[in-house]
Amino acid sequence: MRIGLLSDTHDRVPAVRELLEQMIAGGVSIVMHAGDYCSPFTLQPFHDLSVPLLGVFGRNDGDQDALQAAAKSGFGATELYESPHSFDLGGKSVLLIHDLADVHQRSIDGHEVVVHGFTHIPEMKSRGDTMLVNPGEGCGWLHGAPTGAILDLDTKAVEFLKLTGPEWKF
Repeated sequence: MRIGLLSDTHDRVPAVRELLEQMIAGGVSIVMHAGDYCSPFTLQPFHDLSVPLLGVFGRNDGDQDALQAAAKSGFGATELYESPHSFDLGGKSVLLIHDLADVHQRSIDGHEVVVHGFTHIPEMKSRGDTMLVNPGEGCGWLHGAPTGAILDLDTKAVEFLKLTGPEWKF
């Protein structure tokens, strides 16, 4: 099972759309978002492209009720939760969280994969038998290029995506 990973999209809708299109081309069946969408309109590309979304809220998601309403107004495959939230995906235990500092190590250890955001830096590392993945910043506001990732849950291979055209530079 291939899943797309996003975080910290901070209202940059064109970047979200482009990253989703690359994920679709890469064979993802669902996208997990580790928070900081910011505004409800940031969910529109998920609806337009019929991409199922599992997400958690981040610190910059001020109007969570409006985000929930936008999630429910789409095609019905968008679910948003408080962070952290555990999922069983493809037979794997996955923890989705905005900021790793918000959970105790024991919560991390109980999962095969932990997807997180907050730092805006793409990263993949292991803690014992747990893989930790941060897809970076879907907005590109801090580091100059929007990023995301594709995770193959079966092989635990991670492919990082980076939008590099001149329209994405600051």
